[in-house]
Amino acid sequence: MKAKLGMSPIAWWNDDLVELSDDVSLEECLRQSRSAGFTGMEKGRRFPDDPSVMLPILKAADVTLCGGWFSGTLVDEDLAANQARIAPMIELFKAVDAPCIVYGEVGRSIQGKRDIPLAQKPKLAYDEMKAYARKVTQFGEWCAEQGMPLSYHHHMAAVVETEAELDAFMANSGEGIPLLLDAGHLAFAGGNVLRAIDNHHARINHVHVKDVRMDVINKLDRSRQSFLDAVALGAFTVPGDGSLDFGSIVQKFADYGYEGWFVVEAEQDPKPNPPLRMAQVGYKELMRVMTSAGYTVETQGFPNR
Repeated sequence: MKAKLGMSPIAWWNDDLVELSDDVSLEECLRQSRSAGFTGMEKGRRFPDDPSVMLPILKAADVTLCGGWFSGTLVDEDLAANQARIAPMIELFKAVDAPCIVYGEVGRSIQGKRDIPLAQKPKLAYDEMKAYARKVTQFGEWCAEQGMPLSYHHHMAAVVETEAELDAFMANSGEGIPLLLDAGHLAFAGGNVLRAIDNHHARINHVHVKDVRMDVINKLDRSRQSFLDAVALGAFTVPGDGSLDFGSIVQKFADYGYEGWFVVEAEQDPKPNPPLRMAQVGYKELMRVMTSAGYTVETQGFPNR
């Protein structure tokens, strides 16, 4: 079985809390990640949107684009509005051979609002969830028809946060919308990561290996503190530095024959948690558990063309 290891630039530059950002260039971010061993990087705010500009940067760093976030609003807005916004991203991702676009629902979400506590996250009634899941499926099918699959990201402070919400979304959506399984977000939401993989492995096409510090999460006052407060306090980290057993998690993926990207997405303050050092910690732990699970981790970065 083959696997690829990537990172998210959110360890270097946080899009929601700009104060949690290293003042480093895109080229330096890619250099540090690649030097730690990672062959892929998801798109961040400092990436160019022109493939003729992006490809030489990726090639020079020997890195491939392994995904990137799209802020979807299907819970409130129509398909056409979202199709129009994602169309340029689809063309960019096709041009640079990215595997998928990560769909993150921001409609009604409080994930970027520091003044709204976790307890006030949006909730959908079952009929609303059913309609929403069908709509996202249509959108996923349309994106795949354009040549770029989506990967649905369940997320803290959004309409699909808890394991029960994820189960309801998956039950009412179809194969046209694959799933991104994010271990850290599910654990933060009180879910069982191994059970979620058991239940939904057939539709998982992308994985975020985000770790959590449960001592930080357990101390949160969810009636007063927000998702961004939790991030600033250090709720997230890289594998090998947190509370999750990635040996068991990776083995579970291996048991189901998952092959593809495992992406470290660990937003935290880069001053006490220098991104290069954290990348090295995460890579070392992932290589340990990947090898134990029987994976061969691919070492090629930018594709030979």
